Amino acid sequence: MDFTLEHKDTSTKARAGKLSLTHGEVLTPVFMPVGTQGTVKGMTPRDLDDLNTQIILSNTYHLFLRPGCDIIKKAGGLHKFIGWDKPILTDSGGYQVYSLADLRKLNDDGVVFRSHVDGTSFTFTPENVIETQEGFGVDIMMQLDECPPSGATKNEIEEAVDRSVLWAKRSADKWSSSTSNLFAIVQGGLHYDLRQKSAEKLIEIDLPGYALGGFSVGEKMTKAYPVIEKTAELLPQDKPRYLMGVGFPEDIVKAVSSGIDMFDCVLPTRCARTGMCFYSEGRLRIKNARYKDDMDPIDPSCTCYTCRNFSRAYLRHLFMANEITAVVLMTIHNIHFYLDLCNKMRKSILNNSFNKFYKNFFDSLIYL
Repeated sequence: MDFTLEHKDTSTKARAGKLSLTHGEVLTPVFMPVGTQGTVKGMTPRDLDDLNTQIILSNTYHLFLRPGCDIIKKAGGLHKFIGWDKPILTDSGGYQVYSLADLRKLNDDGVVFRSHVDGTSFTFTPENVIETQEGFGVDIMMQLDECPPSGATKNEIEEAVDRSVLWAKRSADKWSSSTSNLFAIVQGGLHYDLRQKSAEKLIEIDLPGYALGGFSVGEKMTKAYPVIEKTAELLPQDKPRYLMGVGFPEDIVKAVSSGIDMFDCVLPTRCARTGMCFYSEGRLRIKNARYKDDMDPIDPSCTCYTCRNFSRAYLRHLFMANEITAVVLMTIHNIHFYLDLCNKMRKSILNNSFNKFYKNFFDSLIYL
């Protein structure tokens, strides 16, 4: 992997860069649609390609359980199995294992957990998680980490920091692929001193990229913003910075202003399934009666397939009739919105006008 820091905005910490990966280039800031089980819900690879999606995210935990590593290897790797020839990042599954608190046992060796599918017992270690991801043949793989909940005590969070650093070292020792790049994950909750401890120890391992994990796990994002900003400052300038699982568009804009490069979140697809659409003035709930005879598109300024062809009234009709097409069309729009948001931020950074973009973005939010 090669990362080029192309430009830094002159008045903020926002950055524009380029990742050169085995399966193509990725321009940052970038949003990665989430394809947890090898598919972005409601979308085909052709749909994603039409939206100029640069990279998608899949999840090691879910793919490990279904369909299983052997089947993906037999297909020739994850790219061939799912019909996607651009870059893929796989999460390690640490967050999913964290969410199985009642079904797991965790210590420094690794984590023993029971499958949420059929109750079968499995063990994840830093080593076998790397081996699994290398078998998938993905472009970026994440270390196994421990993600403590927002209600954890500081001592518990510090234990998670120490364990995640230990696991990062073991992951680095196991990493052998020349085509799959390993990212470390900075933990520490909302405690800056723990984030600093985590970052400093992980930087010593000298991996290709660094992620900020453990945000958006129940805490208020207003409390997370300053910690994200200060932690980003600790990370190497010449390596990509990835904020995991965040968030709403306003969260992403704030994080870019703090120097973050990469993002993923399930919100564009999940919100589409509940009838919520993102647009330039905030969020729109399509089932509201006010849209019954509204012939405007979701966003008059949007150029996606949905907004070029369909009205709010039609989308509301489909949604109220439980037609799956409603979800597909709103997913197309929401993912386009996130991708376009990152493209606009990138252009403003290259033009040294990010401050203006930032102000205009937040001044326009009214949340219909």
